[in-house]
Amino acid sequence: MSMTRRQFFARSGVAAAGTLLGPGLFASPLVGQALASTIGDRWLVVLFLDGGNDGLNTVTPVSDGSHSHRADYDLNRGTGSGGINLSIAELAGTLVGNDPSTGAQLALHPGLAGLKALYDQGWLGVVQGCGYPAYSLSHELARMTWQTGNPQGESAGWVGRHLASSSGGYLPTDVPGVTIGQRVAPELRQSATSVLVVDQLESFGFPYDDLSAAAGDIAAKRLAFNRLYSSWAATDLQDTKRFLGESGAATLASSEIYPQLHDLYLANRPGWSEQYAALDRSTARGLREIAKIIHGNQQGVAGVDARFFQLTNGGYDTHSNQGGANVDGQHYDLHREVGDSLKVFYDDLADMGLADKVLTLVWSEFSRRIPQNQSGTDHGSQGPMFVIGEAVNGGIYGNHPNLAALDDQENTVYSQAPGLFRSTDFRDVYGTILKHWLGMSGELIASEMLVPDVAHPGGYWTVPNFDLGFLP
Repeated sequence: MSMTRRQFFARSGVAAAGTLLGPGLFASPLVGQALASTIGDRWLVVLFLDGGNDGLNTVTPVSDGSHSHRADYDLNRGTGSGGINLSIAELAGTLVGNDPSTGAQLALHPGLAGLKALYDQGWLGVVQGCGYPAYSLSHELARMTWQTGNPQGESAGWVGRHLASSSGGYLPTDVPGVTIGQRVAPELRQSATSVLVVDQLESFGFPYDDLSAAAGDIAAKRLAFNRLYSSWAATDLQDTKRFLGESGAATLASSEIYPQLHDLYLANRPGWSEQYAALDRSTARGLREIAKIIHGNQQGVAGVDARFFQLTNGGYDTHSNQGGANVDGQHYDLHREVGDSLKVFYDDLADMGLADKVLTLVWSEFSRRIPQNQSGTDHGSQGPMFVIGEAVNGGIYGNHPNLAALDDQENTVYSQAPGLFRSTDFRDVYGTILKHWLGMSGELIASEMLVPDVAHPGGYWTVPNFDLGFLP
């Protein structure tokens, strides 16, 4: 079924606020025809693990190495009823590389068997110890920091700033980005171009009223909307009116183009669609929608050139009932959903011949405290990020946090001091992707993309490192 008008306005920003703010509104209108593809023959997918994923039970030390990693882990995470400790035996099937600084053997959570398979293919980069100075343990503030790349306050999204940057060149009528969900993802927000928001391509459509479903009636309404938008788009002196007219016309056209991608994918790739369906999880369904759009782009469907995607998997606020390696545990279930879904997605892309052209970044707004509470974990500091794709230099990057030196809130300490436990600033991960995947220069990234941290000496959070190594 088509969206309701209320859903359309919520997703597009073309309500009263949009009329007042026009091109300056962060959440640009719902869709637009893509006329530019500055990313080239590549795609970027951002997957947000909403709620604060427990990083220590995601990438877990199996041995001490030259430090006390495993001993410190065992000291803080209990076994038995309510325990969340992942034993060495339970981690035997998901061993990955060694911590670069201490040599400790690391493993993924047993639920992440799908990611382990991608690691074994050399397609997974594990970036440890990611955070930022003066980190927030508020979900809202931490999300905003990571989504914008700006600890100083609200701004456009870090991907959105790329779309709006001098290297972008996108117009209000372009649709380089797609959010799988209900409204424009903060990572993609900006004021230069449009972003498509879709839950399911099959049911996406322009929100005509339901007073009459007759073909002639719909045709008349379409003609009326198109004439209205075209007249506004031709306005020279009123920028807001012209912006709304251009975006409205693009919305109308794209709402008729994108549903075709569902039928095209089912016709050409029914077996792959069934593999996503067999998982029966929201992450799998979301990645399938992205696969449909990528496939449509590959097949040359006119008006489809989205290259940037965002989706979210929630449920990571595991204060209780987190579980360890128990297959019925909350954390195991979440990890299995993400790992299995990403494995099917990349198998699908490989079959299309595109696994080396799609990069996926996985992040969460913060990690969890090192000591467990009775049956879960509380808000914490540094955690791992994942970078996935055939083009990735698979392996372990960054240093495992020091579990023996906690702050007064029982969190690992973010530090850029040289040594075994130097933290990874998450903006350096973004910068590496912007430079090596999106083709931006380091100078442009520093000047237009990643916001200087004025609270720290030198104007930056650290000496920027946009060459972390997980991309060629």
